Amino acid sequence: MNESRPARPHHKLTEDGRRMREVLTYSRRGSRFTDKQQRAWDAHAERYVIPDDEVDRPGFSLAGQFAQVQPLIVEIGCGVGEATAVLASTRPTYNIVGLEVWRPGVADTIGRLGELDLDNVRMCSVDAVWSMEHLVAPAQLAELWTFFPDPWRKLRHHKRRLVTPDFANLVATRLVDGGVWRLATDWLEYAEQMVEVLDAEPRLAGGVVERWADRPVTRFERRGLAEGREPTELLYRRV
Repeated sequence: MNESRPARPHHKLTEDGRRMREVLTYSRRGSRFTDKQQRAWDAHAERYVIPDDEVDRPGFSLAGQFAQVQPLIVEIGCGVGEATAVLASTRPTYNIVGLEVWRPGVADTIGRLGELDLDNVRMCSVDAVWSMEHLVAPAQLAELWTFFPDPWRKLRHHKRRLVTPDFANLVATRLVDGGVWRLATDWLEYAEQMVEVLDAEPRLAGGVVERWADRPVTRFERRGLAEGREPTELLYRRV
């Protein structure tokens, strides 16, 4: 990737030095750690967490964060890492980068990774869209996972949704031929929008599929089920 990267979100300034107002696909939540999360951070952050400003360093690459050169998987929105840790443990021949801006969730995730002594996962808290554009090279991704992204349910917030035509186009350029994008949501209206957007991207083919058996049922998913929301699972492949 180009060593001269543009400023990350929250770091962009106008010509007169004012911080730019940006439309992002996430909102900043609280950053206070529980005692358990703090212990996990202290024990494992150096091993697993890519510092935000590290991506600004000339010569930075995601591949360079791992001991072995292996196919790359990116997960957008790891939450507390319930799925991340389980899926990574069964895929030792892949390198996995988890993009998660909620620091307490990152702390929970790296605690799980440390318990399993996994060395094929790194966590990054830089905006996912920016990271996909500037840190992931064309035809570098074996898979992209997007499980239960924020549905931004209010109509005026739909512009913040991750799955848009522009992002689908970007993902299509980043996947290898035959690479897959796995998605899940428990908001039917968002699932319908995802299908409409992804069906319209000529370099992606797929649709609604049966639940991916490898993905564990997380607390978040169980809560949605208890509230009567059935998940929709999608798989699209780069063609």
